[in-house]
Amino acid sequence: MTDGPERRDARADQPERLSAVATVTDGVRVVAVAGGIDYDTCDMLQQTLEITDPSLPRVVVDMRQVTFMDSSGINVLLAAYRAHRGAGGWLRLAGTTGAALRTLQIVGLDTVIDCHETVDQALRA
Repeated sequence: MTDGPERRDARADQPERLSAVATVTDGVRVVAVAGGIDYDTCDMLQQTLEITDPSLPRVVVDMRQVTFMDSSGINVLLAAYRAHRGAGGWLRLAGTTGAALRTLQIVGLDTVIDCHETVDQALRA
């Protein structure tokens, strides 16, 4: 079951800026992120990943369209991962590629947060 999308944009008029669309699939919040995650956009991502509904502590972050991520994004993902685990849920990443994947690998976050090739795989894991 999918509810309507919730969209947030950070300076959407600028190319490569961050946007996030959240939907619910089978009781799991799926957040599709597009653009660059950096110091200027990480607050919006943090707000999007906050637990706003205690009945939905499970989240898949669809990273297929993330073009860049610096340490600000790493910190946001790690904090969200810890918050969701603390609420009895989980946070998983899906479709991370390119520079964003390399950033995850450099700091070892891909060994902490479950990473999957697709959203479907993350939902079924």
